[in-house]
Amino acid sequence: MTPEYPENTTAGDPVADPTTHIKVDGFDSHVPEIIDLDTPREGVPVVIDTLSGLERCAAAIAAGTGPAGVDAERASGFRYGQRAFLVQIRREGAGTWLIDPEPFENLNIINDALRGVEWILHAASQDLPCLSELGMWPDKLFDTELAARLAGLPRVGLAAVIEQLLGFGLAKEHSAADWSTRPLPEPWLRYAALDVEVLAELREELIELLEADGKLEYAEQEFAGILAAGLSAPRVDPWRKTSGLHQIRDRRQLAAVRELWLERDQLARKRDVAPGRLIPDSALVAAAKAMPTTVPQLLATKGFHGRSAQREAPRWLRCITNARTLTDLPPLHLPTNA
Repeated sequence: MTPEYPENTTAGDPVADPTTHIKVDGFDSHVPEIIDLDTPREGVPVVIDTLSGLERCAAAIAAGTGPAGVDAERASGFRYGQRAFLVQIRREGAGTWLIDPEPFENLNIINDALRGVEWILHAASQDLPCLSELGMWPDKLFDTELAARLAGLPRVGLAAVIEQLLGFGLAKEHSAADWSTRPLPEPWLRYAALDVEVLAELREELIELLEADGKLEYAEQEFAGILAAGLSAPRVDPWRKTSGLHQIRDRRQLAAVRELWLERDQLARKRDVAPGRLIPDSALVAAAKAMPTTVPQLLATKGFHGRSAQREAPRWLRCITNARTLTDLPPLHLPTNA
């Protein structure tokens, strides 16, 4: 149902006869009875995917007031990398906007519209990298997840924090969806819009909690620190993230994992597909341990099944063959400062 806000109140205002009380570090937070938040106040926005639409969006956001709730949806596990396939923005006076970034080279025009505006993000470290790829970076940040942690809330996921502090139930059934899907289904768009629906109200509640505990200034320093630190440097030897790598005890087998990982990554990038959808990490490790010499032996290895494994079997076998002849083998472990 559409949440009904009492007369002269908005989402986040105390509702009469609260039924839930949450104590956070000695602060008694009165929370109204849980109401399902399943429809945006202004309805489901149309996705912006044209330049004229993007210009209208930027103008509306620039004319808005107060902080802006920002979120991004990716296609983790489906597409290569962690780029955003939908950007959601909500600001007082501007409403909610859903932007498809794929047709555009960047979203600089949106970033310009948000100059000097505080962005409200939940778990900012997850979304800032993909937003940065689009030319978006906040001048000021309020991270609701970090704020919830500092306030001592028992659960800090977005839906949990909204429920605890605002009394709204927020569904999360589309969080792991393939957001590269086009057109995006209407239920997904509703979910995306709701992710920023009450971020401003949530910020106010968290500020109240932090102020009551004397932690607001510290929280603001932490938010500023996130922006000052910028993005993390690329990881040294990213292939060492391979799940199950601890099973490898031999440097030549480790070289085989590296060759397989690099080849898979190159192919996944070319096809714009998540590497694990070509060959899972477990199969890379199993093949490196077995070191097969023929295609049939490779395909008999655990995890090497399906069309990609069979079609690309000669490619994968070449990686293992190359690893056999390498003289410069990788160390089993990197120095701790690498």
